[in-house]
Amino acid sequence: MYSKFDITINSLDASILVVDDEPANVKLLVKLLSLQGYTNIVSTVNPEEVMSLYKENNFDLIILDLDMPILDGFAIMDQFKLIDEDLSPSILVLTAQHMQSYKQRALDNGAHDYVTKPFDANELSSRVRNLLQVHLSHKYMLSQNEILERKVAERTQSLHETRLKIVRHLGRAAEYRDNETGLHIIRMSKIAVVLAKAAGFDNKQCDLLLNAAPMHDIGKIGIPDSILLKPGKLDKEQWDIMQTHVQIGAEILSGDDSDLMCMAHDIALSHHEKWNGKGYPNKLSGKDIPLVGRITALADVFDALTSERPYKKAWSLDDALKYLKSEKCEHFDPELVDLFLVNVDEIVLIKDKYAEPSQINIQNESK
Repeated sequence: MYSKFDITINSLDASILVVDDEPANVKLLVKLLSLQGYTNIVSTVNPEEVMSLYKENNFDLIILDLDMPILDGFAIMDQFKLIDEDLSPSILVLTAQHMQSYKQRALDNGAHDYVTKPFDANELSSRVRNLLQVHLSHKYMLSQNEILERKVAERTQSLHETRLKIVRHLGRAAEYRDNETGLHIIRMSKIAVVLAKAAGFDNKQCDLLLNAAPMHDIGKIGIPDSILLKPGKLDKEQWDIMQTHVQIGAEILSGDDSDLMCMAHDIALSHHEKWNGKGYPNKLSGKDIPLVGRITALADVFDALTSERPYKKAWSLDDALKYLKSEKCEHFDPELVDLFLVNVDEIVLIKDKYAEPSQINIQNESK
């Protein structure tokens, strides 16, 4: 993968820009550097070209004159201060100005070294080499940090994806106990996301809900088959046992402070609460019920109503919508019901796309 820190191990391969408005000075410096073995040298006598050349070449070192027309060396150093980069080029000022005030100003302005003309060729070569070694070492360290950060990000993403897979399988494990295809949790979670988006959830929250909602009935794992799979109506004792699946689910999902598991816990515990306070387990009412629980409840009930089960036929869309309307301010959050009705076309598409195999066959036979 390309790194923005294009690592140069050999300092002789480093890129150098020579800036001086006197062509003779430029020619001398380029020849000197070439004799030292440097192969990537660019020069200009026009200071206005410096920034465009830098953007094209990302120089490691700039040998910069101070006294130049239009833009002097100080103005060019000011331009480099405005660049938002982790690593700016080293700047070696090479000037005829011997005054201490010039030297101090240059060093304060971003210059890494200051050499006066006339200069000693060997001394200049040593200063160039030293500046490049420091710069390239820093560049290498930044590149290693970038590689490490990328590996950490990749590992974090891998762990996140693994966690989501486990979560999905947990949800399907519970669902398979009374719905052999497991498609209910796919439909209801996607319907829940449609409602969440309409209610103002951002993409991150919607992604959390998509992966948390499938665990809403994870507590069914703890309900005996004799109750969970009973074809007829449950008696009071059996119904009391069935209701405990919300506490069982919340307990299974507790003990993890990640956003995903916290949301899944809230959904498991609250998706059977009702707007009017007559739900379970805590008889919460209105907006005391977590919003994710209210959303999941509506998506869950709608899909259950419109899905065929061994103990019932699937309701028609019209009958299911009439029921939702009749339960505004009773079972369901009235605002969510209104949002459901506004987005019903998208919800129906989800129902059709993830329909049970038996339902698909019925639809095909009717064509």
